[in-house]
Amino acid sequence: MNTSRIWRILLINLWWWCVVVSGRQQQPDRQALLEQDADRVTGLPGQPPISFNQYAGYITVNESHGRALFYWFFEAEETPQEKPLLLWLNGGPGCSSIGFGNLEELGPFIAHKNKSGLFLNNYSWNKAANLLFLESPVGVGFSYTNTSSDIKQLGDKITAEDSYTFLINWFKRFPQYTSHEFYIAGESYAGHYVPQLAELIFDNNKTISNDNDINFKGFMIGNALLDDETDQTGMVDYAWDHAVISDRVLADVRAKCNFSDAKPTNSCDTALNEYFQVYRLIDMYSLYTPSCVDTDSNSTQRPHMHGHVSPRIFSKNEGWHRKPTGYDPCQPKYTESYLNKPDVQEALHANTTKIPYPWTHCSDTISFWNDAPASILPTIKKLVAGGIRVWVYSGDTDGRIPVTATRLSLTKLGLKIVEEWSPWYSNRQVGGWTIGYEGLMFVTIRGAGHQVPTFKPKESLQLVNHFLSNQKLPHVPF
Repeated sequence: MNTSRIWRILLINLWWWCVVVSGRQQQPDRQALLEQDADRVTGLPGQPPISFNQYAGYITVNESHGRALFYWFFEAEETPQEKPLLLWLNGGPGCSSIGFGNLEELGPFIAHKNKSGLFLNNYSWNKAANLLFLESPVGVGFSYTNTSSDIKQLGDKITAEDSYTFLINWFKRFPQYTSHEFYIAGESYAGHYVPQLAELIFDNNKTISNDNDINFKGFMIGNALLDDETDQTGMVDYAWDHAVISDRVLADVRAKCNFSDAKPTNSCDTALNEYFQVYRLIDMYSLYTPSCVDTDSNSTQRPHMHGHVSPRIFSKNEGWHRKPTGYDPCQPKYTESYLNKPDVQEALHANTTKIPYPWTHCSDTISFWNDAPASILPTIKKLVAGGIRVWVYSGDTDGRIPVTATRLSLTKLGLKIVEEWSPWYSNRQVGGWTIGYEGLMFVTIRGAGHQVPTFKPKESLQLVNHFLSNQKLPHVPF
């Protein structure tokens, strides 16, 4: 062990001993300190200077199968010992929170256009919380399994179970965070991931020992897949209302598709093909931003294809399987290039098993999904009734899981309205709209696409700050 590493361990020990003496934290033992030090990221290629610690590595979730999930963790910029811990998940299923959430939305760094470095995100959510990103399930990003048959078993259930096991084992490596308030946030198909993981924590906290108890307080999901029937109905209505499809296409889809039926007819498929045609021309995830233009060939690059599951009728159509592009529509190209650099992977302690495929935003190895409920609303209703804080937010220029769909889904929950639809403000500008339900807050973000923190970083940081502090967004200019 080199001298600098020994000094780091001694300093960590001393600092946390002081914290423990003050009665605020649980002290890591020597093994946990060694594991933390092994995961410490001391500097990334092209990284700007930072004042906070970061860690990355693997947590094993199944010893016998050799199944391990990759994480990247950033301490809060200031007073991390006092800030909550927030886990961020992206959806897909099969898409990476390291690529989307971290390096393109709400993490401290954004992959630079020159493909060799990073620049700071001035609105990173680690200004509000200690920030944990997880690539889940196995087969996503750098997460792996040594048992190939595991990939064929993937679905909502095993994803939640592995993510829960990850958390239990992560807290053993970082026990100083066990006393912190814990929250989960995510977007898109994380509308399934987040509530299902929340339910598992909620249920297990009632029966497990205090050593494994998670101080879970709430979750927040954005542009989230919630209910197949209302999500699909809302997508079509939104497209017509935003002048994306014609009256005839709307009438055809309404006449030929029954979104409460999981099996589409041939005539419904034909109608949906026409609906999706327009999204070959514009970005479904952000109606009013440009597509990525390849400057080498002067051609316009459309989002890549990737398989998603629900909604069940829409998932049968090729047009559903398109990845988002973000505010800079070429940003995913920079991220992918950066994370495939060998020196970057080495600095992150990633790809230690030499996975035989490149890192991608969304997994090409996951082509089968075992289980996905048609609606996640019963789970949300259970957690609301159990006193878990729940916020749902929606960027209002997203055509993929639009605000129209989310509003229909929340109405279906049947919760009592306690605060009527009203504007909220970011400084002197309307940031969006809110409506308060009994036990649930719904927030729209004006002018944001599918990945809200990408399009509206300042407003999204304001959103998470108010969520974590359980404060209403301001209803008057300031």
